[in-house]
Amino acid sequence: MKIFKIKPIEKVQAIVVLVLLIALNLVLISKYPDFVNIMPENYKEFIHQFKVSGFDPITYSTVTNWYQGYNVYRHPLLAFMMWIPNVLNAWLMDLTGLNLVQYVVGLILLFCGFYSYIFMRRILVEVIGVKEKDGIILNAMFFGFAYTMVGLVVPDHFVISQMLLLLTFYICGLTINNGKRLSILKTIILFVLTAGVTLSNGVKIYLSALFTNKWRFFRPGYLILGVILPAALMWTFCRWEYREFVLPNEKAVQAKKAAQRRADLDKFIKIYAEQTGETDSALMAQGGRDLYKKHIWQVHEKNMKDPWNAHTGKPIAKEGFMKWTDVSTDRVETIWHNLFGETIQLHQDYLLDDTLKNRPVIVEYRYVFNYVVEALIIALLLIGIWMGRKQRFLWLILSCFAFDMVLHLGLGFGINEIYIMGPHWLYIIPIAIAYIFKHANTKWHQPLRVITALLAVFLLGWNGYLFISY
Repeated sequence: MKIFKIKPIEKVQAIVVLVLLIALNLVLISKYPDFVNIMPENYKEFIHQFKVSGFDPITYSTVTNWYQGYNVYRHPLLAFMMWIPNVLNAWLMDLTGLNLVQYVVGLILLFCGFYSYIFMRRILVEVIGVKEKDGIILNAMFFGFAYTMVGLVVPDHFVISQMLLLLTFYICGLTINNGKRLSILKTIILFVLTAGVTLSNGVKIYLSALFTNKWRFFRPGYLILGVILPAALMWTFCRWEYREFVLPNEKAVQAKKAAQRRADLDKFIKIYAEQTGETDSALMAQGGRDLYKKHIWQVHEKNMKDPWNAHTGKPIAKEGFMKWTDVSTDRVETIWHNLFGETIQLHQDYLLDDTLKNRPVIVEYRYVFNYVVEALIIALLLIGIWMGRKQRFLWLILSCFAFDMVLHLGLGFGINEIYIMGPHWLYIIPIAIAYIFKHANTKWHQPLRVITALLAVFLLGWNGYLFISY
């Protein structure tokens, strides 16, 4: 637990960041003052009322009235991690008569946001070796990114995942610098915590371990105990969790839908008989089925026009994990306007609207300078990658970024709202730029510092203003 102890050199930064994070959390809490009146029996009201981009307030619902509301194959342990907060919230509810879930969850978000800053600072200064002042500037830029900022306060899993990933990178970075190996025990702990929150991020733990331990990663003892066994147990747990919590509800829903279909068919048979005067039961049944099929098709056509379907691309397959893929959404437009656009700078139009409700998949900025900022950040990222191309730690970070890009741009998972995934990969930008700071000669160091500081100030001001005004 020493890793969570604040070092003397971090204390001033820690106080400033803590105050700002508290203020930012209170901004979001103040947007929904009536949430204190939502009681456990109405816990799903959070999902109906909460609207910030495509984020889901399932954590509010789970902490209010514990249930397995997350997708068990994507967030296998997250609901269980919320059990203690649920107990605390229930006690506070009994004590006050109010649902203080926003404050209980806010403490979790505050903790993860705070240590995201601390671990990023340590990565920049202790692992990469930039100066303290440069680390502050790069960290400020990182926290100025739109979906780093938004992810800090929304009741979703993203800031938790972000903190755990940065913790992993910090541990692996120190291990690489010290010429040591990542132990089996540390690998298991990091995998269980990180994959338990977001299963796909478990791959990043193993990528980090691979670049840290190099060929030793493939030693039978490490590979079996540190990689294969934890992954197999996690998947087994996912399957058990699905059978225990999800399957009974799915069967109940399917049974209810089947009963509704039978009732609807009987209704259309009756309508057909009234319209035609038919008395033959076989002809009535056939006519009713034809009317019912026509009705189903009309409903389908109407539903396909809704944003939920219209903004969802064509999947590779309609069953299993492949149903979440997308092969039709334009990748170039997505990269320019969303991946390096909305993720980093909020759009003024359709501000923090949901793509699955009313926001178009592609939104353009009103001003040219937003695109200039975007191009400058991309240029700095690419230069940083080139400057740090010989550093094993940067390749570790790049491998995790590449995994996300295969997932989102390659397979198209979540591509229509790719910006909300930002907390899973935005760390690559300040880390890559840090290598420019480290290797730049004296002549270019000060101009680089000024440019990065101006970017940080602009992003904090632009995104902070738009988020608060929202």
